[in-house]
Amino acid sequence: MFQPLKPDCLPLLIGSLPLDDHPAASRLIMDYTPAIPLWIQLPVFPEEGMVPQFLPGMPGVVKKGGKAFIDTAAESFDDDLLSFFEDYMTATEDPDRLPASRFALSEATGKGVAALLDTLGRLEKPPVAVKGQVTGPVTFCTGVKDQDGRAIFYNETLRDAAVKRLALNARWQIRTLSGPGCPVIIFIDEPALAGFGSSELISISKEEILGCLQEVVDAIHADGGLAGIHVCANTDWSLVLESGADIVNFDAYAYFDRFILYGPQIRDFLASGRFLAWGIVPTLKTEEIERETVDTLHAGWQERFRQVEALGIAPAAIRSQSFITPSCGVGSLTLDLAMRVLTLTRDLSAAIRNAI
Repeated sequence: MFQPLKPDCLPLLIGSLPLDDHPAASRLIMDYTPAIPLWIQLPVFPEEGMVPQFLPGMPGVVKKGGKAFIDTAAESFDDDLLSFFEDYMTATEDPDRLPASRFALSEATGKGVAALLDTLGRLEKPPVAVKGQVTGPVTFCTGVKDQDGRAIFYNETLRDAAVKRLALNARWQIRTLSGPGCPVIIFIDEPALAGFGSSELISISKEEILGCLQEVVDAIHADGGLAGIHVCANTDWSLVLESGADIVNFDAYAYFDRFILYGPQIRDFLASGRFLAWGIVPTLKTEEIERETVDTLHAGWQERFRQVEALGIAPAAIRSQSFITPSCGVGSLTLDLAMRVLTLTRDLSAAIRNAI
């Protein structure tokens, strides 16, 4: 559907900012990453949290005492569930119905998308790509609880509904953002995967996680989009590299020593023509954000680059198949720190590209 994407170490952002004005956030993005604009989540609004933003449309949602959960014991739940899957079948058979469906972001939850569409409509020429994001199924399904406080990941029917809700939202985003005719990237944001293998997720298997991820990735591919997976800490990287995603976004600043342990999978991933998004600009600790400069980050990236090259991958291939990103979103930072992260990301990308 779209022209092939050539990252060439362009800057790419994760998706959140500490602002309370969506048009202003969209304008800011055009100042820092105009080649790949994205819609921005503003966590200052409760409805734009990672779970609340995608919860509407799920069956059986109840709000009580300031908390939202899924009440499977409610008399109406079975009817709600049946209605959900009927709507899913309708939208799958006729994706043109997605904009008016429960799977689209609403006016309340989709203000960032609306602001980006307004920005894209003012451009004289299309960008290199456009980016959206959806909360990953593991993060979503371990974050949403039922009336007993149990994560819905452990309810196979609700997990299935959640994955399908996220998958169709991703398809809606691709169709909504495809106006400029350039590639559309949808990141699957999966911070919960940092807990894979720990006591927190001890009863969740790799096969279950892969099944969830692959269904969302397949949905993105169904509309010609590029699927990225973002994990902002360490995880079992073989799982992510083997998920079918086109882009793997990893914390190259703090966890590169863990990531590079998966050398054969990284080599196969790049050999297949897919992309690495290097989260080389720190976002976790104030002192790191304030201490690092473009020069120090560039030196660190070059050292890490050489380790990937040592896997037997041509330098030109690594450069052409890489994005430069912050290690995570900056919505929880102060505005000054967030702006420093954006500046470092933009300027580091420029330094790397100028050195090629």
